[in-house]
Amino acid sequence: MTLTRRDFLRTTALVGATAATAGALRPNAAHADFTALRASRKLKILILGGTAFLGPSVVQEALARGHEITLFNRGRTNTDMFPDIEKLLGDRDGDLESLKNRKWDVCLDNSGYIPHMVRDSAELLAPNIGQYIFISSISVYADFSKRGINEKSPVGVVTAEELAAAKTQKDITGANYGPLKALCEQAAQAACPGRTCVIRPGLIVGPMDRSDRFTYWPVRVARGGEVLAPGTPDTVTQVMDVRDLADFVIRCLEKNTNGVFNATSAPGELTMGELLETCRRVSGSNATFTWAEKEFLDKHEVAAWSDMPVWVPLDGEEAGHPFIDVSEALKAGLVYRPISETVRGTLDWWATVPQERKDAPMKAGITAEREAELLSAWHAAHG
Repeated sequence: MTLTRRDFLRTTALVGATAATAGALRPNAAHADFTALRASRKLKILILGGTAFLGPSVVQEALARGHEITLFNRGRTNTDMFPDIEKLLGDRDGDLESLKNRKWDVCLDNSGYIPHMVRDSAELLAPNIGQYIFISSISVYADFSKRGINEKSPVGVVTAEELAAAKTQKDITGANYGPLKALCEQAAQAACPGRTCVIRPGLIVGPMDRSDRFTYWPVRVARGGEVLAPGTPDTVTQVMDVRDLADFVIRCLEKNTNGVFNATSAPGELTMGELLETCRRVSGSNATFTWAEKEFLDKHEVAAWSDMPVWVPLDGEEAGHPFIDVSEALKAGLVYRPISETVRGTLDWWATVPQERKDAPMKAGITAEREAELLSAWHAAHG
């Protein structure tokens, strides 16, 4: 089955610069020193979730800046993480008791997918918080066929029947994920008018990404040998290092920045060729790249975003995909590290995962056996 870009973003979300540096993201205004500095004012921050992927990066950055953190979750994921901070047990779906009669400066909601759950938490917390930050997704947008999608572009919608049927995360599909996220945004904004910051990340990548949506490339290239690469080296893409996203979240809460912000890398800057070459350079492998054209991949049912992560053909309904406008976030303080640091951070983290995880098939990308078959077919077809 071929997964669309939106299908893949939804699936991975649920399981989730300098010009002198080769392979770096290059918007000069977005380059920064990432040394953590103490905040001028200590904030009390409530995080709904906080123990998977984005959450730990936010917690680490916030603690380094001197803030006080409380986590609210079901206590099922990475329970040994952050033993010294306050943890409240509960469930977004009906058990918010431990949040009652407590005050925080900021609530960060990075685990909201179902509108009624976001509404319930936001309405409960509204009288006792100063700001509500909701982590959404660029998947909210209805049309990716044109370049330059910005925060005012139309979002997707669901019918009343489809909304009523979406009661838990198990009911989320590739078709309703984005529209449901849009409704979650609206629920947060309605509960905390004028005090809501909505951040719409693109493809979040880097350490602790359980989806393998980016990890596939550093790990595969590090293994060396002939690598099947999609399309052409100059095909552009956009990604968002999870640590840069966490930094942006902290900037928004420290400055009490509200509004809606797309958050991904600068449009048209990062190419697939730069990404793969950076993976080779950082890992020190002997990898070579065989770039297979879209027609070949289509013929052999190799899907963009899932079989060939990060890449999508720049035509048809996805033509505008890697050209998301992030100018508002740049003005609000979004900064990027070089892509080489994202690759290095991913490989360093991958080295720490259990061996059984490394031995299991990756959740994105293709197996070594499948790759060998495709490379053989490509060489047979091209002489």
